[in-house]
Amino acid sequence: MAYDLKEVQISVEKIIETEKSNYNAETLKTIFNLIDLTTLKPTDNNAVIEDMCSKVNALNEYYPEMPQVAAICVYPSMVENVRANLEIKDVNIASVAAGFPASQTFLSIKAAEVELAVEKGADEIDIVISLGKFLEGDFDYVAKEIKIIKGVMKDAHLKVILESGLLPNLNDVYKASVIAMNSGADFIKTSTGKEDPAATLEAIYVMCNAIKEHYEKTGEKIGLKPAGGISTSEEVFKYYAVVKSVLGESWLNNTLFRIGASRLANDLIKEIYKFENKEITKAYF
Repeated sequence: MAYDLKEVQISVEKIIETEKSNYNAETLKTIFNLIDLTTLKPTDNNAVIEDMCSKVNALNEYYPEMPQVAAICVYPSMVENVRANLEIKDVNIASVAAGFPASQTFLSIKAAEVELAVEKGADEIDIVISLGKFLEGDFDYVAKEIKIIKGVMKDAHLKVILESGLLPNLNDVYKASVIAMNSGADFIKTSTGKEDPAATLEAIYVMCNAIKEHYEKTGEKIGLKPAGGISTSEEVFKYYAVVKSVLGESWLNNTLFRIGASRLANDLIKEIYKFENKEITKAYF
């Protein structure tokens, strides 16, 4: 199937218009439970990670009506610290790995880094496709690399980042989605958040359709993760609306749908409490 940008934009606009009446506190709480609470800064250190974990641990003490986030996402060197400090068993530990964010290193190093991250306690691994190889048309190599990395992960889940904003067009987003799913991805993800553009609604629409086709052919449900630049409740609701429209209600949970974000959680809490006529005095995360 060929994807035309203008036609996709029209489809997305129609979906958002149809779903806008569902913008409410309950929907936003569902979205909060999809968040991979992320810190991927060169300044990350033990104190930063411990502070993040303490806030996740105490979330329900301060906001008893809020659900938890889905996961904490960090660099591989920080996984052990999260494992030591995170007390909420329902919150997973996700680690970027395999030469994130450029994916420009040796395959043996990528596999070793992934293996170490899992050994240290990561439940989920986020990797970036070899974008250079993809753009050269070496799709077999891209697939082989994902398969090898998947093979060292034991029971951990694999999220494959397409870096969709750097792909030439939406048809390449579709092609990269298919390669990733056929090679063992448990999730496909838009972006690292390190490049511009990052997540876009058009890319998510195409990725949702690729997932739907894969499910119809194989019976296998693949997850989806928009990430990069999503920071407001109104913006993230649009992604939720597209996933709901294309993939349906069964994808609206954190086993199949995640949102990668570092700033979104505070805005969601603020917006939810506004709906519920409650006051928040300061940002929590």
